[in-house]
Amino acid sequence: MSGRVVPGPAAPEHPAYEELRPVTEAASVVLAENPSPMTLDGTNTWILRAPGQPGCVVVDPGPEDTVHLDRLAACGPVELVVLTHRHLDHTEAARTFAERVGAPVRALDPELTLGAEGLGAGERLAVAGLDLRVLVTPGHTDDSLCLVVDDDGSVLTGDTVLGRGTTVLGDYEGALTDYLASLRYLAELPPGTTLLPGHGPDLPDAGDTARYYLRHREERLDQVRAALRELGPEPAPRQVVEIVYADVDQSLWPAADQSVAAQLEHLRRVDS
Repeated sequence: MSGRVVPGPAAPEHPAYEELRPVTEAASVVLAENPSPMTLDGTNTWILRAPGQPGCVVVDPGPEDTVHLDRLAACGPVELVVLTHRHLDHTEAARTFAERVGAPVRALDPELTLGAEGLGAGERLAVAGLDLRVLVTPGHTDDSLCLVVDDDGSVLTGDTVLGRGTTVLGDYEGALTDYLASLRYLAELPPGTTLLPGHGPDLPDAGDTARYYLRHREERLDQVRAALRELGPEPAPRQVVEIVYADVDQSLWPAADQSVAAQLEHLRRVDS
């Protein structure tokens, strides 16, 4: 599950569903037909390969949808499937697709792997003519990763940073603390690093977007602090949501409940 809670920085419109759209020298995208308030236009499945290489890497095969998987299989010999995190809108079809194309599946969580070991922080993958680097970026989930494509100066962010709006935090202890650290890590990427998200349009500068996310999170924390002064020290998350997220569509309030719970837990850590 991803999450759009507030509008993010301005971005170009995402294209309609199509078979394959080149974005950078090494990355193209196939958009899954699973749009929703939580997945935006749908899940972006990324196809990575160096120019002239026959084989490719498929990142986040997405939902069990025959048409979508046919489009992915048509992209060429698949050498590897990589998962950015465990949520089903990214992983549901991973095993089916990997068995179909005869490729291993790798992820941070060993339980998601197939025919290969789990990935590790800083690990480099030499595949499809590319040099890919694994960044461990928990917060949206505890198994979230980003994938730096050093060859063309881009980074695949899964749901850690979206192409539009902001992401929902994980429901585990320390999620926001982890997430702020992950954003600071991404904010240090070289200027002009293209951001290739799990949902929404690609953006021209991952560092700028991460810094926007950091400012937004700090503003939300200040709003939560103000709500606590009104409500007292131990409110239910929904009480805070009704104040801090009053301008957000109420259909997204359940996701906001989760984010507020993470914010309250973080403030207990840093403000006590």
